[in-house]
Amino acid sequence: MPLNVGLLGGGSWGTTVASLTARNANTTIWARNENTVNEINEHRTNSKYLPGALLNKNLKASASIEETVKNSDVLVMGIPSQNFRTVLETAKAHIRPWIPIVSLSKGLEMGTKKRMTEVIEEILPGHPTGVLTGPNLAKEIHNGQAAAAVIAMVDEVIGKKLQGVFNSGLFRVYTNNDVIGCELGGALKNIMAIATGMGDGANAGDNTRAALITRGLSELTRLGTAMGGRRRTFAGLAGMGDLVATCSSTKSRNRHVGFQLGKGKKLDEIIEEMSEVAEGVKTAKVVMELAQDYNVHMPISEEVYKVLYEDNTVHDAFRGLLKLESGSESEPG
Repeated sequence: MPLNVGLLGGGSWGTTVASLTARNANTTIWARNENTVNEINEHRTNSKYLPGALLNKNLKASASIEETVKNSDVLVMGIPSQNFRTVLETAKAHIRPWIPIVSLSKGLEMGTKKRMTEVIEEILPGHPTGVLTGPNLAKEIHNGQAAAAVIAMVDEVIGKKLQGVFNSGLFRVYTNNDVIGCELGGALKNIMAIATGMGDGANAGDNTRAALITRGLSELTRLGTAMGGRRRTFAGLAGMGDLVATCSSTKSRNRHVGFQLGKGKKLDEIIEEMSEVAEGVKTAKVVMELAQDYNVHMPISEEVYKVLYEDNTVHDAFRGLLKLESGSESEPG
């Protein structure tokens, strides 16, 4: 019998994943906006977030969290990190015992500094938790372009089972049991995407972008391993793969924020014009706290933070990085 998948979140990535799982499982997606729900059910589209994309005919949408999750064998959370806890607490009363809960979020919770799987474990202890992550730009996947992702679960048996739920045609899903590393890779690379976007917006050039990506990988690997992730995870799809895609693509929300900052726009103005959340903006605050907690040197993240929250300019950021003494490539900085 096919599994029942409940997915909370009707944004571009949540809708994309729901359309993919609908090929392999009975899938219901919840969205806050009733117009979005009606559009998915009646026209198989979500024009606000995925213009021109036709969703799988088996996908159903609901405006009721209870209806979406009460019969689910797997719950997928496609909710941005700062709203994740509230939505999960609302759903808690209707979630069946012990079912796996998978996060799509690539952020960290402000205040608690927790990863989303830690939030799940706090609210619903005993449920297997995991994350689906990797270099996944929703619009490309809907256009039929090949992509790869990672389903990370501590329990490898459950991970293998869920691999078959998400794997679909040209969307290839690999397994990994390093949940910490995979989750941190997805969250931390967003800050590096803002940095490379800033460089692109300021016409810094391809060499600068390559340097930021490479040194950014070193930076996120240092913090990720200090927090318990495995080094090789950051060289894979959840680390380097996601970093390259997010730092290079014009479809990346976080790179877009950086690009507009590089052009001289103010952060509030940029955010106001966007229809979706750029997770790296708020994650930058959490990462600075974590870097201090774990005594990890993160100069790129620090300069991004100063641009976002201390009124530094993009040129201040690059001057700050250039002032750093360049030592051995294997050392921090």
